[in-house]
Amino acid sequence: MNYLKQIVFLSSLQLLTISCSSQTAKIRTVEPTNYINKITSADLKTYLQVIASDAMEGRETGSAGQKLAGDYLINQYKSFKIPFPKGAKDYYQKVPADFMNAKKNENLPDSENIWAYIEGSEKPNEVIVISAHYDHVGVKNGEVYNGADDDGSGTVALLEIAKTFAKAKKEGHGPKRSILILHVTGEEHGLHGSRFYSENPLFPLANTITDINIDMIGRRDDLHKDSNNYVYVIGSDYLSTDLYNICEEVNKKYVNLFLDYKFNDRSDPNRFYYRSDHYNFAKHGIPSVFLFNGVHADYHKPTDEVDKIEFDALAKRTQLAFAIAWELANRENRPVVDKSGN
Repeated sequence: MNYLKQIVFLSSLQLLTISCSSQTAKIRTVEPTNYINKITSADLKTYLQVIASDAMEGRETGSAGQKLAGDYLINQYKSFKIPFPKGAKDYYQKVPADFMNAKKNENLPDSENIWAYIEGSEKPNEVIVISAHYDHVGVKNGEVYNGADDDGSGTVALLEIAKTFAKAKKEGHGPKRSILILHVTGEEHGLHGSRFYSENPLFPLANTITDINIDMIGRRDDLHKDSNNYVYVIGSDYLSTDLYNICEEVNKKYVNLFLDYKFNDRSDPNRFYYRSDHYNFAKHGIPSVFLFNGVHADYHKPTDEVDKIEFDALAKRTQLAFAIAWELANRENRPVVDKSGN
């Protein structure tokens, strides 16, 4: 083959390669319905029966029981073949006692955030954080406070979301942006773990496009006695119209929960927007949404047990969180910050 023919042949080959790559990219971005349906009540129950068992001793911050819960989470991620994040040495972000006790000394010991990571295929430097706290309040007067809803429900939702993203990636449909799964410690004592991460981020906050925070999604409250087909959505429109629209659109398309904005009111006396871990992202200008089922009679009581969890509701709310993350990970543009957050 002479030189001119070689040039023509190589140019044609490059065009064919580009065309095939383009087709592959189009194939990779699929509707998430099949993956949403892989999030099941049965899996969530299996995890929660461990996380909210007496063996975890109420998961008090820095306690042996909480560390045992952390070991369980890490072993699950290893079984799913989901690694710890790039740039980290292991699955732990250590949160020192002096940090947690600096504002209000409660004599808390050293503790750890737990993280896992699914790298994006096209925009890996842009990161979506999906967070939930895995601590609870421990043992009081000989009674174990198992915290099945608070926040065992969010903890196991993260496991199921991560597993589903990993399966999608294995099948060639992984997220275009990266997903950081972040189980935070110290929430019950003042959002310490999420505050530590926001002040010591593994990935630049400027590249963190959203936090989806899940705190109590396994029950119903007294305002929804007749149906558990709802979830409170808090903060989605505080910083970004795009994030609000995404939550609305994916819910209508895939899940069909009633999105209740009662506690999104800035004048709401409960001030839930400021009381869970998303706030430590939002205060840095990161669009954030908090999914929540509201409080109930067993809130912060030893009666917050697995047998009271409504697993159908837990599964649907987990599916919504996954669908929001999927859209954020795969859409062309990150959510625009067009509001002050106040």
